Amino acid sequence: MSKTVVAKYSHMGEEFEIFVDSDLAYDFITGKITDPMKPLQAEEIFKDANKGERQSQDKITKVFNTADIAKVTEIILKKGEVPITTEQRHRLIEEKRKQIVNIIAVNSIDPRTNAPHTPQRIESAIEQAKVSIEPFKNASEQVENIIKKINSILPIKFATAKVEVQIPASYANRCYGILKHYGLKGEEWQSNGSLKAKLEFPAGLRDEVFDKLNSMTKGEVQIKTES
Repeated sequence: MSKTVVAKYSHMGEEFEIFVDSDLAYDFITGKITDPMKPLQAEEIFKDANKGERQSQDKITKVFNTADIAKVTEIILKKGEVPITTEQRHRLIEEKRKQIVNIIAVNSIDPRTNAPHTPQRIESAIEQAKVSIEPFKNASEQVENIIKKINSILPIKFATAKVEVQIPASYANRCYGILKHYGLKGEEWQSNGSLKAKLEFPAGLRDEVFDKLNSMTKGEVQIKTES
């Protein structure tokens, strides 16, 4: 039982605690395992785990909108406080940092140039601004606050790219799946077999989309960016 710790969740003035295996809880938080019951060491929801004081079913249902122990455990592990080692905490922060950088890189551009920011540039700005990453907070929920903190160092604008592409008949069928993957919003098959299509995708993917289409058509794709 040396790896057993108490995970805690507070909401609406009530306390909810569970006994979990610290290693398995970390694996669940980081997505290595998906079954919330696996880290659970005792199938009970406590008001005070160390005293053995159980939480009432009425309060569990009121706060979690369910009495299902698996669903309650999942919420506690994802939104509550889970004691982890210093090494685990560092790894979790680093994983969250990578997720945040990826979200910003994919969805944003530099408003001065309308070009995407590289992940390296975003990481550098985060370090320079000494931004704290919350290990237990969802990455997407941290993005807005982090952008505010680094915006003076690295101007960032969230944007959607809208483009029209014309693909020659010899490549049209081959490219269709890629077009759907990157946000196909309209298509018009021409009498000669070529394909005219409209795409909308996060602006940070612009270079990736253009490179892929150019590669698949040997540079014969025609791309027009909509203003």
